[in-house]
Amino acid sequence: QVQLVESGGGLVQAGASLRLSCAASGRTFSAYAMGWFRQAPGKEREFVAAISWSGGRIYYADSVKGRFTISRDNAKNTVYLQMNTLKPEDTAVYYCAGRRSTVATDVEAQYDYWGQGTQVTVSS
Repeated sequence: QVQLVESGGGLVQAGASLRLSCAASGRTFSAYAMGWFRQAPGKEREFVAAISWSGGRIYYADSVKGRFTISRDNAKNTVYLQMNTLKPEDTAVYYCAGRRSTVATDVEAQYDYWGQGTQVTVSS
């Protein structure tokens, strides 16, 4: 069993940056692909970014490409989401997800573990 705990959310102005962290328990973290998803009020949860077990494969949603960077530190059992040039439309609860596979994917249903989420609010 893997537990995921997100941190780093907050309230910022448009154009600012935030870095989200997701700390994972368990010895097999390095074998898991990881992803970030988000859910805005009144909307379905959507894919943001994903990273393979080694970091060799990375995927982004078009809406965040060029502004967000996903990375991982397997020695620290942590995955990060660096968010730059934030926009009001980035406001959402951000969820970290883990997949019992080394292969990254943008398909929500293929993730096995989820964190509790962290709120990101971007004011205009």
